[in-house]
Amino acid sequence: MYKIVFTRQASKSFQKLPQHVAVQIREKLAQVAIDPFAQHPFVTKLQNRPGYRLRAGDWRVIYDLQKEELMILVLKIASRGEVYR
Repeated sequence: MYKIVFTRQASKSFQKLPQHVAVQIREKLAQVAIDPFAQHPFVTKLQNRPGYRLRAGDWRVIYDLQKEELMILVLKIASRGEVYR
């Protein structure tokens, strides 16, 4: 199982989320942490940059896999329109 680690920016964004969205993101990240290489319908590999996108309603989580440390590094959490800026 992979460990989930938030960057400072992602942690601040996570704390500001509505409660139901935070719970939804936490549950989906937990599913990914069990097997990050399985086919998850809400996860897509990013194009033209390293990392992955997790979709939770109108919110997106950008994360990277640190395979050597068995870690999921959450880089950014933002609404659909703001996440890629």
